[in-house]
Amino acid sequence: MDHLLESTLGRPSTVNLSNIYGIGKTSLELLEATGFHDVESIANAGVDELHRELERANSMLKIAKRNPSRAAVEKWIGMARDVVGEPDEPEEPEVSVLPAVDFERSPEVAPLLAAAPLAIPLPSKVLMGSQLKVSEIPAGILLNHYSGDLDVKVEERLPRARQPRQVAASGYVRLADPSAQRLAIDTSKIRSIEDMGEPLLKAPAVKASPANDRVALLRAPRTATNEGRDPESRWYIRGVLHSHPFSLAIGAVMTLLVMLVFPLSMVSVALLFLSAEMPERFAWVPGWLLGIPVTLPLCGIAYLIWGLSGSCRICGQKLFVHRSHLKNSRAHRVKGLGYILPLCFHLLVFRWFRCTHCGTPVRLKE
Repeated sequence: MDHLLESTLGRPSTVNLSNIYGIGKTSLELLEATGFHDVESIANAGVDELHRELERANSMLKIAKRNPSRAAVEKWIGMARDVVGEPDEPEEPEVSVLPAVDFERSPEVAPLLAAAPLAIPLPSKVLMGSQLKVSEIPAGILLNHYSGDLDVKVEERLPRARQPRQVAASGYVRLADPSAQRLAIDTSKIRSIEDMGEPLLKAPAVKASPANDRVALLRAPRTATNEGRDPESRWYIRGVLHSHPFSLAIGAVMTLLVMLVFPLSMVSVALLFLSAEMPERFAWVPGWLLGIPVTLPLCGIAYLIWGLSGSCRICGQKLFVHRSHLKNSRAHRVKGLGYILPLCFHLLVFRWFRCTHCGTPVRLKE
């Protein structure tokens, strides 16, 4: 460090700020943002003044994560003064202090302050977009304690009061003034409901149209359908009417047949095979069991036609097809049998069901 100082004495203009110990890249950007570009400007600055300017610039531009300490700023100024060879405390010229004047009581400034009592701070984006430095922005003036002459320019920019429109008169007709407001209500013209009496005209009764009856039937069954039934029992038919109840019932029957015939066909084929291989031990197996495997393809075709087409009226999901997803908490389910078999049984017996996917009640009976 001493070697650096000795090599730069006499040539202060060739020393960069980055060569001063303790001034890093971030501190260098912060110094340049405040207007200190060379060693001479730092050497001529005061410690408190430079520290205050750096804090102000960093609070607006957010260059460094934290403000430089006063001790660090004092070391920078000391090293800069060692390079340029100036004393630690430069002599300040004597300035004649003029008496302070309170301009807020001026008849020209008072209306201006009353119209704009608040000052809007200058955003940091404006400084960066205009490439302005903090040092280039003049400090605010305290009008109630200012020394020297002050040139105050007051400009009236307040909107003028709207003048009432002139009312024109044409012959014996005088146009009303739209700006005039009604100040009071004439209570002599107010009548109570009792004074009005019976209405002269009665509204005709609205007759329900067939379209309205159809919509009501889709939403709820007929009154005679649930007459004498307990609303809390399963025999109480509820829900939205399905658009194809007959096809849905056939699909449920075909699904039950497939679920029943498939395991019986497997057992029948096994018994018939054992009776053919060991007739002495399986002579009791009847020959008509062959008809069960034969009916399996027929049931499968019927399931493909009606079973796969059965869907919910609300969500449109397939009812008789297994899907591995989270089922509705109110869906029909029997432990060990799953969801499809209880759904088909409930649909055929009680003539209504809850959708396995959305849980909406759907009925097959009007």
